[in-house]
Amino acid sequence: MNNMLSLIISFVAMLTVTGCATTSLGEYTSTWSQDKPETIRLDNGFTLRYQCTGNGPPLVLLHTLRTQLDYFEKLVPALKEHYQVYVLDLPGHGQSGLLPVAYTEELFRESVSEFITKLNLRNVTLAGESIGGVLALTVSTELPDLVDRVISLNPYDYGENFGGGVRRSRNGWIISLFNVFGTYTIEPEFVLAAVLRGGFSDPSQLPEDLLTEFHRTGKRNGYRYTEYSVFKNWRTWIEARQVYSRITVPVTLVYASDDWSRPEERERNRLAIPEAELITVENAGHFTSLEKPEEVSSIILTHHIR
Repeated sequence: MNNMLSLIISFVAMLTVTGCATTSLGEYTSTWSQDKPETIRLDNGFTLRYQCTGNGPPLVLLHTLRTQLDYFEKLVPALKEHYQVYVLDLPGHGQSGLLPVAYTEELFRESVSEFITKLNLRNVTLAGESIGGVLALTVSTELPDLVDRVISLNPYDYGENFGGGVRRSRNGWIISLFNVFGTYTIEPEFVLAAVLRGGFSDPSQLPEDLLTEFHRTGKRNGYRYTEYSVFKNWRTWIEARQVYSRITVPVTLVYASDDWSRPEERERNRLAIPEAELITVENAGHFTSLEKPEEVSSIILTHHIR
């Protein structure tokens, strides 16, 4: 107990001497895409930032916890020649709205479902990673007539402690600080870097400029509340597995060899989802779309709906 207390005190001391970054207003997106982001207002009060590019049937990409649509900066260029690609900032993430609500899986599910229906998208391929991987699965049960296929990468539906499976990663213990300090938790860039790099097999694959953007975005007022609320409600992502048996569209489960999930948890999902295909990407971690974008885009294009 004394060692843990000393660790926390030392950590807080480091935070107090860490400088602040300029708040992001979404300028980073223009560095990798010429398409201008748009916004859409949902009935639940959230405004979502999104971007649409390319030609073909719609492909909706759903990012991970604590990132934003720029997470897919390496995937979108490879996919836009085959799909009309939609990338969006999930509620409370990126430049989307920040509201003082409970950030549960159900909230995200309803928001993504409304996003698809408001834009009148049909024959949709849903692909997501981490919490986005769970949402790709659960949203398909809400919109079986609009979604044609799901690619779920490293779905984040496991974990025993506060915050879920990220606690299993290198430096994942840092998430426990949210359980101690709640919305007052401070997140300097070196701390965010430590947590995110713990999701890579090769930590050098996290682009430095993208990391800086994630950190800048996190300086928005209310961002810490979203993070804390997601971690506080992490069990809703585990409970979401209950709807997997209702999935009626073809599903490809994609797990990285070094993902935080365990082999038995991956197999459990394969068995829970009717006729699901399971693919393993070798030498990659939880953030596979950044670490192995060529392999991920190849998997999505292999199942391209013409």
